[in-house]
Amino acid sequence: MLRIGAIPNRVYKQRGRFTRLAYLAKAYQALVSDDVRVQNRIKSLLRSRGVQVAGSTVYTASGRTAYLDQLPAEARAMVDVLYQQHDQLTELRKQAQKDMIAEARKHPEYRCVKSCPGLGDVRSAQLLPMVITPYRFANKRQFWSYCGLAVVSRSSSDWVRTRSGEWIKAPVQQTRGLNKNFNRTLKTIFKGAAITVIGQRRDKPLYDHYQRLLDGGTKPNLARLTIARQIAAITLALWRNKEVYDPAKLISMA
Repeated sequence: MLRIGAIPNRVYKQRGRFTRLAYLAKAYQALVSDDVRVQNRIKSLLRSRGVQVAGSTVYTASGRTAYLDQLPAEARAMVDVLYQQHDQLTELRKQAQKDMIAEARKHPEYRCVKSCPGLGDVRSAQLLPMVITPYRFANKRQFWSYCGLAVVSRSSSDWVRTRSGEWIKAPVQQTRGLNKNFNRTLKTIFKGAAITVIGQRRDKPLYDHYQRLLDGGTKPNLARLTIARQIAAITLALWRNKEVYDPAKLISMA
């Protein structure tokens, strides 16, 4: 729609002092995506020749030899090129991550955001140029919608026709789901943060809340969504108040 000029109102988001960090975060994300594609190509080539591949040992310098020995000589030329590409992308990705984190540490908001459970160096550095300022959102529900964590109801065929020809609104069951217009990167960040908190028990109050949800009959995917929404709300509050995360406050509120 933007290409054909069908959007009358164009929104421009001024990044300001986060401009350099935004480009470094984009470069890092692009290198990660390229590296994942190369890894998939390596595994796809090995499996096409009947080689069983499992885990990440196929990418290491010491583990790839065992897989190369099972390939015919004609196929090794291609996999050698893919391995060289993977090695180069790995080094570039490490350097891009280092530069991105170094730039993020120049901003005082980075310390507040990083203290939030589940958000490490990389996720915090990617989050800053996406949000820019917490005052863009009036409340946490608007932030959830921007991150793709807002629960919405959808329905169809709401109106039915009776035998007399009259149209009435039928009592249809509305299906629930998450909003479809959102920032993909932010949703990945907060979903990953929730998985980190749950899997590694990085934060006791949030992990205890997750266990209570499961004990109460909540499905695991909905419980993870609840934790992700809590992490997003905590991040927005810490950034606004310029505070560091304190789990004792969360316990007292609970």
